[in-house]
Amino acid sequence: MSGFIPVLLFIAYLIVGGVVMSKIPDDGGKATGVVVVVIGVILLAMLTGLTVINPNESKVIQFFGRYAGTVDTPGFWCTWPLTAKRTVSKRVRNFETTQAKVNDADGNPVEIAAVIVWKVTDPAKAVFAVDSFLSYVSIQAESALRHLATCYPYDSHETDRMSLRDGAQVAEELTAELRERVTTAGVEVIETRITHLAYASEIAQAMLRRQQANAVVAARKRIVEGAVGMVHLALERIDEQNMVALDEERKASMVSNLLVVLCSDQATQPVVNTGSLYS
Repeated sequence: MSGFIPVLLFIAYLIVGGVVMSKIPDDGGKATGVVVVVIGVILLAMLTGLTVINPNESKVIQFFGRYAGTVDTPGFWCTWPLTAKRTVSKRVRNFETTQAKVNDADGNPVEIAAVIVWKVTDPAKAVFAVDSFLSYVSIQAESALRHLATCYPYDSHETDRMSLRDGAQVAEELTAELRERVTTAGVEVIETRITHLAYASEIAQAMLRRQQANAVVAARKRIVEGAVGMVHLALERIDEQNMVALDEERKASMVSNLLVVLCSDQATQPVVNTGSLYS
């Protein structure tokens, strides 16, 4: 009930009780005095159930060890008297995990950390289902992050294989896994974000060279694909417009020259043929 009801009753009792006690004769009225005292004790016991609930806050009520309910409506309330009340905040919380050093799916040591955003949705579970829901969420977040890091490689140039550098997809999978782990504690994980991802210091330089080499290979592959397409287009246009008739040997020479020009790292030096096509 509203907490103002027992307060008003207690104030009325003080007034009425004072008047009654003042009219009790000195040589009698013991029974009336006992009744007044008993009622006062009952009202004082009711006052022990008073509690204030702040916004985004709940209080878990226990009556001599037994769960009596949860009050989560902001305001001034009166619960069962002689009850124990534990405050549980339902505000959104976040924390950053420590930088964990684990081996990725390829066996390379990496350092990884994440930010976890979460809140309590079931205060009773948070209090009674686990020993400490704060440490429970923290430990489960570390465990889920380590497990995720071992399932995927740090980087992958294969389009059909997810890597740890695919931030959005990795964060979604981490969020889903962590939600399953912390449901027992009455906690909801809102989102997760990878905040730190790097190779371990002992292999950082080697992995950097490997990344550079992979980048060069990928770039070369793209250049060659583009060059082949341009050469093919050039030969088709020459045939369509009947610019010049080329035998297979001259086509091969032209393809070779065009590929050298298009795929070269440095600017090529042209050689001008001042003779005929075959000399």
